[in-house]
Amino acid sequence: MSLPHSPAIDPQRRRLLKAAAASVAAGAGGTLAFPAIAQAKPFAGVKLRGAAYQHGFFNILRKYIPEFEQQTGMTVDLQLSAFPVYNQQADLELSSGGSAWDFCNVTFILAARWVAAGLLANLSDFAADRKLTPASWNPDDFVKGAQLPYLDKAGKAYGFAWEGGAMLMGISRTDLMKKRGVEAPQTFDELMKVAEAIHGQDGGSGPVTGFVSSNLHHWFLPPYVQGFGGDFFVNPPGDIKPALDSAAAVQGTDFYARLLSKYSPQGVLGYTEDQARAALIGGRSNIFIHSSSWVSAMLTSPDSKVKDTARVMRMPAGPKGDFPASNSQGLGIPKNAKNKEAAWEFIKWTLSPELTARIVKDTGHPSICRRSVIESAEYKRINTINGQDLGKLYLEVLEQPGKTRNYMAYRTVKEFPLVGDVVNKAVERVVSGQQPAAESMKAAQDAALNALRRAGAKV
Repeated sequence: MSLPHSPAIDPQRRRLLKAAAASVAAGAGGTLAFPAIAQAKPFAGVKLRGAAYQHGFFNILRKYIPEFEQQTGMTVDLQLSAFPVYNQQADLELSSGGSAWDFCNVTFILAARWVAAGLLANLSDFAADRKLTPASWNPDDFVKGAQLPYLDKAGKAYGFAWEGGAMLMGISRTDLMKKRGVEAPQTFDELMKVAEAIHGQDGGSGPVTGFVSSNLHHWFLPPYVQGFGGDFFVNPPGDIKPALDSAAAVQGTDFYARLLSKYSPQGVLGYTEDQARAALIGGRSNIFIHSSSWVSAMLTSPDSKVKDTARVMRMPAGPKGDFPASNSQGLGIPKNAKNKEAAWEFIKWTLSPELTARIVKDTGHPSICRRSVIESAEYKRINTINGQDLGKLYLEVLEQPGKTRNYMAYRTVKEFPLVGDVVNKAVERVVSGQQPAAESMKAAQDAALNALRRAGAKV
């Protein structure tokens, strides 16, 4: 199982951002990015080793690392591998007490277990030490919802978030909606009505479907289940008994499956994220609910045919509440790392307000987790497109799990991938007409329990 990933920044938008970045002072690469590093080189000769999974952010970061090396005197060996490969390597490295890495990615779906098992260093101590970290670094500046997976029960941080994902709704054909007399949906009921009203309408080059999605059902389904008052587990992360056959889970699955079976393109069960995105930006499908970077392509991609009619907004709320999915990824230090202070210097630099702001200016990379940068005039300027403030929507969703209960806790349960695979199959059975939702989710409940027991989980 993999987490939803972010598509590349569109070439046209990249050119605009480079032009915007040209106005930044020429000295931005010096003191701006390194406010907390002394002029002397206390880490001269240190070789810092770290690992993460392949992601666009690290490709961006690698371009700045030579500056960090020049300022500090250390060298950085950053190893990147495919998401599932990295997770397997990291789990083995950390659980075995290894010391091969000085820093690493703290994977969202594994963070709770790594923190609870004491496999990571307490970064709150580094952040609070004024000999190591200036007050301006401000750990409280990280969006709370993005930080939740990396905190222990006492609120100590064992990772700091470098990436955030926020689920939003992309609407491509507001022109057709106006003709049909329907407004942008704000509730589940309205979502179904809009999908029905638009489905099959002439879009100018063929009929338009009311909805589209991809085959990552373990990502798309939970907000509907939670919107009806349920969850994937009884009370995650403490009680991980699956709750897939609850009335709310059945309702959510039936609702989501109807959107796919009645109002989505033929063959949607085989759709990848790229195919769903293409249907949206091509104006062939009206609504796609996914992470912000995917749906905002309607406004930014040079291939988009719907820039004038597209709208990005919050996904609709269910009768029991509003639970748009979000996730994050963090950087941390293994408990047995050999160069902890040097590793903290690297993390402190990587996630500093100054470098974060610089990356946004230089590249337009939007999925950052520092509130001060997200709320800055520069970020808003770059991420306000056709009058739509995408940064404001992104921040609202990213911080929501930190406002009340952490409804994203289900995804931090280490056994989630097992349950996620079962859910994918259950949704496919319902959409294809093999089983009704109640029957399919009962089978999913039994399969999930068996899979968890085989894995040694206490359920």
